[in-house]
Amino acid sequence: MAVVLALVMGALAVGCGGGGSGSSENKTLTIGNIGWDENVAVSNLTKVLLEEELGYERVELRTADVDVLFQGVGNDDLDAFQDVWMPNHEDYLSEVEGDVEHLDPWFRGTTKFSMAVPTYVKTDGGEDVRSIDQLAQTDVTEIIGIEPGAVIMERIPRDVIPRYGLKQKLIEAPTAGMLAEVDKRYNAREPFAFVAWSPHWMNQKYDFNYLEDPKGGLGDLTKPSELSTIVRDDLQGDDPVAYAFMDELVLTEQQVNDLEQVIQDSDADPIRGARTWVGNNRDVVQPWVDAAKRAQQS
Repeated sequence: MAVVLALVMGALAVGCGGGGSGSSENKTLTIGNIGWDENVAVSNLTKVLLEEELGYERVELRTADVDVLFQGVGNDDLDAFQDVWMPNHEDYLSEVEGDVEHLDPWFRGTTKFSMAVPTYVKTDGGEDVRSIDQLAQTDVTEIIGIEPGAVIMERIPRDVIPRYGLKQKLIEAPTAGMLAEVDKRYNAREPFAFVAWSPHWMNQKYDFNYLEDPKGGLGDLTKPSELSTIVRDDLQGDDPVAYAFMDELVLTEQQVNDLEQVIQDSDADPIRGARTWVGNNRDVVQPWVDAAKRAQQS
């Protein structure tokens, strides 16, 4: 793991960070991406608009685990990271808060985050499963999780499984792999549990129940979160255009879900999907572009 982390940090350091420039030519930007669908959606939307409407030569998206992304912005190796979940990421932010600027939330909606089961999963007595403590009364043998760096992937084995006396096995996987596994098992109507959240297109595609956590194993993770952006602390001075754009960007829950769905309908091509979505939502994105152009002219 240490070797992998070193390689990732090395890759982040090469040719990245400080790329934003106040000049009108050869402007570049490097944005961190955790690979979660809302992050893929908003970062590719940012890339499309900066490159195709605001004169950026290249906006590079760098994928890494969440702790590496916070460190990257704090070290000026990355210009921004647009998927900060608060309070879930509070510990990560506290480690770099003196070296980054935390922008106001860009998400206008109510998030959800917990373990979940498909609605067809029932207890041994035929009841709907609504709470984590009911999992022991089901045929579920595995909990399909996400990346090991996510806070919930620490809480489930450390707190949830012991407090509820669960026998289920937690499976770690990249988000894309988790979603593929969920799709396969859901279509086969197999009993399983998984990590679920909103905003995300999964909420439109599958019927499932978010599980209550009466023993508090997940802590504050199940409470509504704010989704926001961190930028390196000198970005506003170095690149006022990118700063103004990301500071102005706001999306509702329906808009995020729609953007993610358009990307899925575009053969999971985030650039093509973002372009299509921009064309259908000109009124939504125009204020962000206008704010960036005002910064460009000042």
